[in-house]
Amino acid sequence: MTRAKPTRLSGAPLIAHDETWLLDGAVVFLQPQKGYRSAIDPVFLAAAVNAKPGDRVLDVGSGTGCASLCLAARVSGLRITGLELQSDYVNLAKKSAELNGWREQINFLPGDLAEMALSPDLREFDHVMTNPPYMERRHGRISPDKQKALATAESHLELHDWLQTCARMTRSKGTVTVIHRADRLEHILAAFSGILGGLMICPLWPYEAQDSRQPLLNANRVIVRGRKGSKTPGQLKRGLTLHRGPTGAYTELAAGILNGTKSIVDMY
Repeated sequence: MTRAKPTRLSGAPLIAHDETWLLDGAVVFLQPQKGYRSAIDPVFLAAAVNAKPGDRVLDVGSGTGCASLCLAARVSGLRITGLELQSDYVNLAKKSAELNGWREQINFLPGDLAEMALSPDLREFDHVMTNPPYMERRHGRISPDKQKALATAESHLELHDWLQTCARMTRSKGTVTVIHRADRLEHILAAFSGILGGLMICPLWPYEAQDSRQPLLNANRVIVRGRKGSKTPGQLKRGLTLHRGPTGAYTELAAGILNGTKSIVDMY
């Protein structure tokens, strides 16, 4: 459900945007009418972060704040920082945090990950979560919309460097959680090799009746969570199915995650 909003509200100027509701109406969320618009990936990302009240969380590539808002709704008392390259998206995210009463709990910052990672204030997080650009650098069809292209395609930081930077910003024994294309799992594991242990690998299946003997077959997304400095072996989980066959209806579990009554943390 969306309704058009004007280009400017109180505070920082806002680009043309819609007001949307997440988690079955529990969260008010602003996102641009044009350019990058959040799908379900950041909702599932937030559902996989095993944070507890009082923890510090960094949302890298936070966009318009979907993952941060969903995590704040699930776990009270967090201190969340969102880092986003595009200032227009930061302004929308800040306004969303204010509308939900989380102005003091969530802080969104404009900045380049490669540069901001050098700041002493952006280190030693208990958890880092990220939904990196999913298109490989110099591969695929880049959107002609500049803002959407920046959000969806790798630029000067490729996936390996992006993920290693996230790990560097995490404290010892803290966690990093990423959602990305399943066909890039080997790149994710290579980036985390020797840094994170105890990896939880959760495929997201598009439809039911997939071959459960091959958990990555036909998965379109994968969630990976690991703990910095852990030596525990990783586990490939059976994963979860998003839709019930060709009708496109969400499965009970997927619907529960999207409406905020279930979480991937409870599963794994």
